[in-house]
Parts: sequence; structure tokens; C-alpha cells
Amino acid sequence: MGRANQKRAGLQTFVGISMFAASVGLGIGTSSAQQLVARADHQQQYTPAKPSMKPGVTTVAAASTVPVSTSDVKPIRRPQPSKGPYYVDFRARTAASYGHAFIWFGKTSEKQVEVAGLHPAGDTLPYILGHLMWVPSETGASYGDLDEEYLTASYRVYLSEADAKKVFTYIKHLQATSPIWNAETTNCTAFIGRIASFMGLKVPFHLIKPEEYVNQLKALNGGRQTVQLDSDR
Repeated sequence: MGRANQKRAGLQTFVGISMFAASVGLGIGTSSAQQLVARADHQQQYTPAKPSMKPGVTTVAAASTVPVSTSDVKPIRRPQPSKGPYYVDFRARTAASYGHAFIWFGKTSEKQVEVAGLHPAGDTLPYILGHLMWVPSETGASYGDLDEEYLTASYRVYLSEADAKKVFTYIKHLQATSPIWNAETTNCTAFIGRIASFMGLKVPFHLIKPEEYVNQLKALNGGRQTVQLDSDR
């Protein structure tokens, strides 16, 4: 029995020495082995997956994660039509009766405007007689033409400098050759209609109220804001 115990004790001693030698030879202890196992688990848990080799998937992922700087985004600039430095503004305003039609014309960079319109010369009596016969007229500004508070309709059209010279010359000529006024024939709407026709615009029938006339003038021409005269003008 003593010899058997000695053999068992010797075997246990040999196993213990072998395990110790193995641990020393590998350069780790029991605690170090446990740390290596834990570290391996940690790395396996947080190691990022390899990117897909498919180009489509990679491109989409990159595009979705790269922020776009707002400074790099440039607004789309659409070309704006040139309106021209001159204008003719067809206007209508309130009056004691059914209103009055006239025009403003001038240069866009200047506040001062010129006014042209056909109306009876004098006060109430010429206006009343003008519904029965022809009466003397005036073709400049009348009371209220420069006051925005009386304005009921407006249609402004822009011109180049070359075309404006021709139109403005025609307006001056029309003012100088319109000595009479009549409510049914040579009235204010017919007067501004002749100017619009010279500019190549479509014009409505003149026997309507000034406000309606200006609005229809704009509608007939599609609200266009620029006019270019024909070469024969």
C-alpha cells in the first residue's frame, strides 16, 4: 500500500510539473490565458464586417454617409428676359363718370414720367357736350393721372432705346394732331389704342370702360412685358 501511494503521488507530481512547464514554455499563465480568450471574444464581437465587393453596394453606402456641404451647392440661375430701359404704361383711373384711360411713358431709371391722354378741354360742360358733338380736347395730364390712389388698371410694356424713340415720337405726334374729343369716336380709350396698335399690340373695341379696356388689352396680348417694333416702323 505504501508503494502504491508513492506511485500515485509521483504521478500527480509529474502531471503538475508537466502543466507548469507547458505554461512556462508558452509564456502565459492561467490568468493570462483567460485574458487572451476574453480579448479574442471582444475583437470578434467588434471587428467590422468586410465591405461588399459589389460596386453598387459600396457606392450607395459611401454616398449615404458623406455629408454634402451647403457651400458646394450652387443655385440654378435661369436667364431673365431683358425688359429694356424704356416703357409705356397703359393706365385707367376713376373719374366722376366711367373713368379715364391714359398712358405714362419714360425711362425706367428715372422717377419723372410723361403723361398722354385725350380728354375734353375745360370742365363739366365740354364733357357733357362731347357726348353729342365734337369738342376741343387736351392731350396732356389731367386731374388724378399722377395719383396712384385713383388707379384702377395698369399694363406696362418695356422697350429698347431704339424702339422707344420711335414710339415716343409717335405719341408726341398723336398729341399734336388730336384737337377734338367725342365720347363715342375720338375718346380716351381710342387714343391709347392707337398707341398700342403702333407698338404692334392687339387692341380691344374702344367703346368699353377704361378699366375694362386696359385689362382686356393686357389679356389680348398674354400679359407680355416686352415689345419689339417691326422693321418698317
